[in-house]
Amino acid sequence: MKKFYIFAATTVFLLFPVSQFAQSKKEKSKKGEAAVAPPEKKPESTIKEYSKVITKDAVSDEGLFTVHKVDKKYYFEIPNKYLNKDMLLVSRLSKLPSNLGGGYVNAGSETNEQLVVWQRFQDKILIKSKSYNSVANDSLPISISVKANNYNPTLFAFDIVSFSKDSANVVVDVTKFYSTDVKAISGISPEMREVYKVKGLDESRSFVNTMKSFPMNIEVVQDMTYNASKPSMLEETESISVQMNQSMILLPEVPMKPRLADPRVGWFTMSQYDYGSNELKSDLKTYIRRWRMEPKDPEAYARGELVEPVKPIVYYLDPATPVKLRKYIKQGIEEWQKPFETAGFKNAIIAKDAPTKEEDPDFSPEDVRYSVIRYVASTTRNAVGPSVSDPRTGEIIESDVIWYHNHLRSYRNRYLLETGAANPSARTLQTSDEEMGEMMRMVIAHEVGHALGFPHNMGASCAYDTESYRNGDFTQENGIAASIMDYARYNYIAQPGDKNIRFIRKMGAYDHYALNWGYRVIPNAKTTQDELPTLDKWIVEKAGNPVYKYGKQSSSFDPTSQTEDVGNNSMKASSYGLKNLEYVAAHLNEWTSNVTNNYDDLDELYKELLDVWSRYVGHVVTNVGGVYENTKNPNQSGNVYEVVPKAKQIEAMNWLQTNAFASPTWIVNVTTLKNTDFAGYTERFRGIQVRQLNSLLSLGRIGRLMDNEILGADTYKALDLFKDIRKGIWKEAGTAANVTIYRRNLQRAFIDRMGFLMTEEIKPTDRSATYYNVSQSDVRALVRGELSALRKTLSVAKATAVNTETKYHYEDCIKRIDLILNPK
Repeated sequence: MKKFYIFAATTVFLLFPVSQFAQSKKEKSKKGEAAVAPPEKKPESTIKEYSKVITKDAVSDEGLFTVHKVDKKYYFEIPNKYLNKDMLLVSRLSKLPSNLGGGYVNAGSETNEQLVVWQRFQDKILIKSKSYNSVANDSLPISISVKANNYNPTLFAFDIVSFSKDSANVVVDVTKFYSTDVKAISGISPEMREVYKVKGLDESRSFVNTMKSFPMNIEVVQDMTYNASKPSMLEETESISVQMNQSMILLPEVPMKPRLADPRVGWFTMSQYDYGSNELKSDLKTYIRRWRMEPKDPEAYARGELVEPVKPIVYYLDPATPVKLRKYIKQGIEEWQKPFETAGFKNAIIAKDAPTKEEDPDFSPEDVRYSVIRYVASTTRNAVGPSVSDPRTGEIIESDVIWYHNHLRSYRNRYLLETGAANPSARTLQTSDEEMGEMMRMVIAHEVGHALGFPHNMGASCAYDTESYRNGDFTQENGIAASIMDYARYNYIAQPGDKNIRFIRKMGAYDHYALNWGYRVIPNAKTTQDELPTLDKWIVEKAGNPVYKYGKQSSSFDPTSQTEDVGNNSMKASSYGLKNLEYVAAHLNEWTSNVTNNYDDLDELYKELLDVWSRYVGHVVTNVGGVYENTKNPNQSGNVYEVVPKAKQIEAMNWLQTNAFASPTWIVNVTTLKNTDFAGYTERFRGIQVRQLNSLLSLGRIGRLMDNEILGADTYKALDLFKDIRKGIWKEAGTAANVTIYRRNLQRAFIDRMGFLMTEEIKPTDRSATYYNVSQSDVRALVRGELSALRKTLSVAKATAVNTETKYHYEDCIKRIDLILNPK
């Protein structure tokens, strides 16, 4: 150790020029003592008197923090009592250019949500992002390690520029934080930056628009313009401008008791790793997102009486809402009163008009204390029900349901197309206010359901027998799905002549069950863990009844959890649907252009009719290679995953050959096409047919069918799929029949898809990637075998083809097959 220090000292000496040391020695000998360096001049303090920062010209807004605007600068005056307090920072796009994010991003879309704290460090205030992904009780020793191994990043460091006169508050300049490109609160994601070739923020065109402070939150609106080589619109500008809304919300001082989630009941959730658990690992705990609902009278509640909550959920209507729609929106909100009564609460959710300026001059939709149904003048056809929740417990703090005006158009069109055959009142472009109001009522109920904590339940529309949808009494009582949270909008099964049919969805039994499961207070349960036996009991009591099944939207392989379907038999339901659609197609001109004397609505509705056709076909496709998912615990009988029976898969395949892959007759309406476009008639139908063919021959589906080989002989296998498709799509080749232009297009698409299967791999983002290696599987062997068999068939068929187009087509197909089998 001594040698090291001697060496180090020598090294330091050699690093400096000799003249430096000589000068020091000379100075020393001259004065007889070591030279004393002059005292360093202290930098002028950046902390100034309050009046010199927050001048008499300041425009101030008091609230959570007092916000000051002085000239072009913005300041936060932060009370010391709010330092180190948990707050939520929510970033949303409030305005954006057309097609940003490929059209999947809308005004109101959340871009980030993070828990933050404001901390003082010397003469700075730090805003730090704080994670609750890993937790441990502060009383446990392991909490020290949790904090050390989850150090929170600093989003921004602010110089303290002043203190309030009583020193109770610190003042910081936040202008730069909100007007520069801080990635953590940006509306332009890393993916967008790459796609649109974003070079950076142009600070000369970026600025704070407004800052407002409320008792529990601060709202900041920013205008941000980025330099981008390939913007989503107006490419010549090489710019992307977005308007961001930054909400900073103070979280409750006393966190709500969380409730553990169960995958058998559908809830939006949040998760934490609990290192203080008694498990032999970090214990992943998942909690549901819900509002704090506590009874005013706990004793009466425990006795089973209906009790009002301490704090009901109140939604205010946007003053911009059209007057004729207001009562329906209120009804949609208060549809949830009955399910809350099932959970023991009365008057738990209330709809109100927003107060006028005279009634409450301080009311603002931006105040986090108020939840609002916002009515947005936009061409977007959508409605959303986002909410803000406490990441510590899952408590929902606030929610703004957004209704975009043109969404009314979506529902009018779907109503006409899907129910027009059996529902005379839908055969018009001027849907009655009453019917439109009923649709809107249920859409609002659906979106409020999201805001209460519920995700989509795609299994609810499969709870009822398909034939029940033609029974008037049944539909009036049950609607068309067991939950309002399914994407089951209309009864497209009912046929002309069926009486007393309800065509529009409504609340269902599952909504009562799920809300009771999540919101009912369990009086004797002191802790979250104490609730588990009761919660499990409620689930087991309903197990096996499809009315109470939760079907995840992500279960794309499960034919009982599909979007936009109704009924428990896809083939039967889609047959009814196509039969109705054929009637509508035949009368579409009569109901549109003949009335309006122009072709705009006809064109729009015909294009949407093709999408409806494709949707009905897609519901059947899911049965092939399908797997039923019935989430359950080990103490329940049966398996979680069950393959769709072979007979049902064969039925689906036969249905597709007859209805999806045959040459169209009624759907390609020549009269409509000749009045709405000059070309592309065959291409339109080719596109929707090929979409379903490619879905049928998807790598994931083939992989699931290959798995079936281990299940025994009586299962539908990948080889069965390939053979059945080949024989069905190429049946003309075995009969010397001419091939229509539609079938020629489809047959070439089949060969292209087989070429794709010979070369492509599963993308890492594909869920199939977790269980399936394409290149080392049977896929390529099956494709090669099927193409070889097809080539032999076509070699014979071309010699007997009567039609020249058919002969040339077969010759071309043989060449295409050769290029796939022998690419060199």
